[in-house]
Amino acid sequence: MDRILRSMLFVPANSWRMITTAATEGEDAVILDLEDACPIAEKETGRVFARDSIPMLKEKGIDVFVRVNSLETELTEEDLSYVVVEGLDGIMLPKSDSKEDIIRLEQLIKEEEKKKGLKPDSISVLPLLETPKGIAATPEIVSGSPRVIGVSFGAGDYSREIGAGMGVTNLSADDFFLMASHPRSTIALAARAAGILAIDSPFFGLVIDIEGIMREARKVKLMGFTGKLLVHPRHVEPVNQVFAPTKEEVNFAKRVIEVYEEAKAKGLGATSIGGRMIDYGSYRRALNLISIAEKIAEREGRKG
Repeated sequence: MDRILRSMLFVPANSWRMITTAATEGEDAVILDLEDACPIAEKETGRVFARDSIPMLKEKGIDVFVRVNSLETELTEEDLSYVVVEGLDGIMLPKSDSKEDIIRLEQLIKEEEKKKGLKPDSISVLPLLETPKGIAATPEIVSGSPRVIGVSFGAGDYSREIGAGMGVTNLSADDFFLMASHPRSTIALAARAAGILAIDSPFFGLVIDIEGIMREARKVKLMGFTGKLLVHPRHVEPVNQVFAPTKEEVNFAKRVIEVYEEAKAKGLGATSIGGRMIDYGSYRRALNLISIAEKIAEREGRKG
């Protein structure tokens, strides 16, 4: 997983004001939304704004994705004709229900890349799983194309599809976590097995509940998620914080690497720090954490 996508902020593609504001919020990626957040009458405006804002967002060191309309709407092809341009990082496909959906999207992107003389396979795919059918097909979906760099979860539509109704925002934190636990586990496991990113659903609690979103982010991080979809700018900083190694973790990881390599040089397979055993598994985890920290530092440098 070479990419760092801790925070992916949805922005209505038809609002230039919100797009320009998002460029200053510090998120790892913006998702310019041509689907739910963009009214039917504003689709064409959204397409133009999405296309024209990509260079500005890229200059800020932000990855740019576009959530197109689902394949069943028959609007996807028109969306792609506008937004598949130089600088676009990826396409989010809502209602991704099957491997065939991903194959179809890949073909449409490929045609646009060829038509516009773009580098082949330069644009990634991020499926958004929002239905029981999509969750059941997760392993097939993540293997649908080499373009798939991650898989994301949409708990709002999923809750309706499984019969939990429209009141997802009224569920207690415990009830919501129970409702979402199976799809989250399925997505995180499939993503980790495929070596790609796992991006969790937006937070459905109160916008002002910063501790609530941080608590949820910590839980899904333990499940294997690497980032979170966001619907409000004030959630960017706390989510970035949760999905980044702390200074203490980085320092400890460096110490683990140091003492393990010293032990290895002496022909030992394991050693200890403060009574804790350090073996090859510990060493690999430490290397991975340092790699993540370095990638985050590089990304923050680009934003700066």
